[in-house]
Amino acid sequence: MTTALATPPPTLKKTTSKVKAKAYQSVNPFNGKTLKTFEELTATQLEQAIKKAETCFESWRHMTFAERAIIVTKAATLMRERADEFAKPVTLEMGKLIAESRGEVALSADIIEYYAWNAESFLAPQILKPKLGEAVIESSPFGVLFGVQPWNFPYYQLARFAAPNLMAGNVVMVKHAGCVPQCAIAFAKLWLDAGAPAGAYTNLLISHDQVNQVIDDPRIKGVALTGGVDAARSVAARAGHNVKKTTMELGGNDAFIVLADADLDATVKWAVWAKMNNTGQCCVAAKRFIIADEIADAFLEKFQAALTTLKPGDPMDAATTLAPLSTEAALINLLAQIKEAVAKGAKVLLGGNRMDRPGSFMQPTILTNIKPGNPAYREEFFGPVALIFRVKNEDEAVALANDSDYGLGGSVFTKNVALGKQVASRIDTGMVFINHPTWTACDLPFGGIKNSGYGRELSGLGIQEFVNKKLVRTSSIDAAA
Repeated sequence: MTTALATPPPTLKKTTSKVKAKAYQSVNPFNGKTLKTFEELTATQLEQAIKKAETCFESWRHMTFAERAIIVTKAATLMRERADEFAKPVTLEMGKLIAESRGEVALSADIIEYYAWNAESFLAPQILKPKLGEAVIESSPFGVLFGVQPWNFPYYQLARFAAPNLMAGNVVMVKHAGCVPQCAIAFAKLWLDAGAPAGAYTNLLISHDQVNQVIDDPRIKGVALTGGVDAARSVAARAGHNVKKTTMELGGNDAFIVLADADLDATVKWAVWAKMNNTGQCCVAAKRFIIADEIADAFLEKFQAALTTLKPGDPMDAATTLAPLSTEAALINLLAQIKEAVAKGAKVLLGGNRMDRPGSFMQPTILTNIKPGNPAYREEFFGPVALIFRVKNEDEAVALANDSDYGLGGSVFTKNVALGKQVASRIDTGMVFINHPTWTACDLPFGGIKNSGYGRELSGLGIQEFVNKKLVRTSSIDAAA
């Protein structure tokens, strides 16, 4: 029976103004040009979409893994064949360097193909050995799932949610970020082109209020969100009120630890990549650089010199090495964070301002002298801003790394791999990399703890989140109670 919520949790936060802005709008951050706008779904269209997804599930769930794999493999193949076609709207809508956009397309295709090949083995029945009789754990899909996804990796975020769940027999509906609607539409079309039935993958151009309606709908059986803590509180509360499972990936404040014996030249190269990949707009980007004091000066000299060589320009041009931020709002927010950090005692070693040119360009920035009372000590800077901390030894490095509300990733650089592993084991995050920045791959689990969320995506763990682990127990009818 369907009942209305007696006391609904708070709705997702949204801005208000006298003139309502289009919720789904492509604006090129390189030049501020509006490319295209899209209308939100009406209530009738949303109802039709959910009904179609529910109907699709009843047939999709009964397909064999091999039958689903044919479609999912085809989707991966199409992404590779149309790599430039998929990459271009990423760069145009959120400003990613075109080479990075192509890399994201390739990674997304790898993830899709990975689950086509491995889902059946990941979800194979698990034979138990009870004292009496027989027992097996079977995996079965939940049903229609709802995902709320961010703009910073417009395809990768969708692939890591959709691919495992579709292969598990679920169907998925996705509300993508408002600034990347063309990417969202292209990814939905991909599944139809690959032969998926209508309703297997559904892109929802919906409002914040409609998000809550979808979560409340009894036909929705699970909710996944990648985003910020405020959005997570609202979505998780709403889903919890409806007794629906959720997974949350909420960003991080990753530590990039450089021990005294690190290979400085190689480490600085990785530091630049870890900070500037996707213009720093990455959940697992290096945010806090924790450097052994005896090499800190040398590290900073090399790091600063490397950042100053980055060249702003059109992200569609392969010669450009510094892209704009995704939106003007993102730039304004970052500038406000820097201003507040400086007001509370932080020092600007490099950058700190927007670039004097058209577009939403931010100078690569280095902040130092950040004390625990400074808001910057705990905030996530989602852009090209590096926070520098000096420590005397590994114990101080670990203590500082763990003094965070977040716990997503982190990295340790040292020539002593055994020491690096010891340090990594003491860091309270979901992932730690040694001699490499935190990154992602289809066969590695991705997720965090604390305010970085809960649940895992990718690898064999990611496909287990939204399946029912059902015990089937067989006993002799004459067995004692």
